[in-house]
Amino acid sequence: MLKEYLYIFGFAFLASIVFVFFALKIFPKLKLMDRPQKYGLKRAPIPYYGGVAIFIVFIISLLLFVPFSKELFGLIIGSSIIVVLGFLDDMFNLNPFLRLFVQFLACVVLVIFGIGILSFKIPFFGTLGLSGYFSAVFTIVWVMVVLNTMNFVDGVSGLSSGVSFISALTIFALSVHPLIHADPLSQISVAKAALIIAGSAFAFLIFDFPPAKILMGDTGSTFFGFTIAALAIFSGGKVATAFLVLGIPILDMIWVVLRRLFSGGKIWRGDLKHLHHRFLNLGLSSRGVVLLYLAVTAALGGLAVTFVSSEQKMFILIGLVILMIVLAAMLILFSKKRV
Repeated sequence: MLKEYLYIFGFAFLASIVFVFFALKIFPKLKLMDRPQKYGLKRAPIPYYGGVAIFIVFIISLLLFVPFSKELFGLIIGSSIIVVLGFLDDMFNLNPFLRLFVQFLACVVLVIFGIGILSFKIPFFGTLGLSGYFSAVFTIVWVMVVLNTMNFVDGVSGLSSGVSFISALTIFALSVHPLIHADPLSQISVAKAALIIAGSAFAFLIFDFPPAKILMGDTGSTFFGFTIAALAIFSGGKVATAFLVLGIPILDMIWVVLRRLFSGGKIWRGDLKHLHHRFLNLGLSSRGVVLLYLAVTAALGGLAVTFVSSEQKMFILIGLVILMIVLAAMLILFSKKRV
């Protein structure tokens, strides 16, 4: 089985390399380029919409390697909606409420096709079962949070692809973990799909790592967020693990949204006050920010795979929250001193 998994990862990786190379050649001719002047960047435009290449590889790989099922069909439909939405948003800057509504519809598709959070473990108390309306609500909220978190973290090239690579690899490791699943065969589809995402994300990271040669845009970042969130609940919940691995981006998104709300701003209007922007303002290079993020994400992924009980993950999450609070306070303080 290990040989098959390596083959799947290798196929997704190499196919993504080929498709990204193709995008680098054809996108400039199709004028599918970014607009650096929009963000005050003084550089030449580079190919944008790279998420399209990743999505094509994902669909091809799923059809080749993953057994067809109702849930898989739902994942394909939902992710297709997200990619089309992301592409149109990258091109036309859609109304934020329209974006959220279409994202909601894509999440509803997952629920309709049987992908949902049916239970979650409460540390020291046991498992709480969910059904019907409650399951649907938790599923939709979870997927939309992760989807938009991955979009928020895409402020520095390499972050979204790198975090997606580690997150997908962690989901794969948990899917084949011998101490977690009574029936490991039920996790084969999840493991294969996670490896496809990991291989594609790693390939894109090679081109996306600063200085980027191509950007994925919302087309790619929201696609990665949607699929990772879906895989975390597909055929057995790994929500707590995914939350832990994505802990820094999720907590950063919560921090940014609350700050915008309390300051009277619009939560959907972007700014340069994300955690990665604050690191850049302190003088850390784009490469340094990406490597720092990926190192912490990899460490959290390792802890998630090593400590599998809900109680252990709760203590790790508490430690992460405390770390984020201290880090945020230090960054704000140092930023003020530099002004």
